[in-house]
Amino acid sequence: MTPVSELDWAPIHDNLHQKGYALVSNLLDAAECDTIIHQYDNPAHYRKTIVMERYRFGLGEYKYLSYPLPELIGNLRESVYPRLAPVANKWMEVLNLGRPYPDKFEDFQTLCRANGQVKPTVLILKYGPGGHNTLHQDLYGDLFFPIQMVLFLSEPEKDYTGGEFVLTEQIPRAQSKAIVLKPKKGDALLFTTNFRPVKGTRGYYRVNMKHGVSEVLTGSRYTLGIIFHDALT
Repeated sequence: MTPVSELDWAPIHDNLHQKGYALVSNLLDAAECDTIIHQYDNPAHYRKTIVMERYRFGLGEYKYLSYPLPELIGNLRESVYPRLAPVANKWMEVLNLGRPYPDKFEDFQTLCRANGQVKPTVLILKYGPGGHNTLHQDLYGDLFFPIQMVLFLSEPEKDYTGGEFVLTEQIPRAQSKAIVLKPKKGDALLFTTNFRPVKGTRGYYRVNMKHGVSEVLTGSRYTLGIIFHDALT
């Protein structure tokens, strides 16, 4: 894994501010991706399994990990959060949306627990042919962190075809804009959980964003979602 401290965070922050997402190439190596995939069928790691079509979320399956998280995943969650907190706080400031997020992840988790949000939200997603994920936002409670991360564990055009990552941006009084991305195995994508601020002629305004996955045509596609806030259930 590329150490979080060695990443060039300035352009990552710039992309989050300007686009609402930022790609980090080669965060994990192939062996780390494969290890996470191989753990998919071990029930000891998970607290809950969701079959997407049952809830009309799409077609596929995902599993929420239990605490304690695997070391690699837990360390990533804890070390990436403080790098993102300044961006999140800037968004809150320009949109006048209340108190800032703590600098440290452990202090943010304390806030989650005080709000009754105690269940881990890190999840691994598996799609086969025909699999897809409808456009959505991962909120899980009143308290949420406005940026999340997804780790791409499979190689496009080798392990699967189709299955593009889709973001939509709803600009007020305009049609939605679609952004289609296809990161490689080991890449990470940071993106807004809910919204991002955009500066207009009269100051900043809020642009809502959703994300999903287009239809997988062949093969198997695995990703790991790291959401920084915990869930009520």
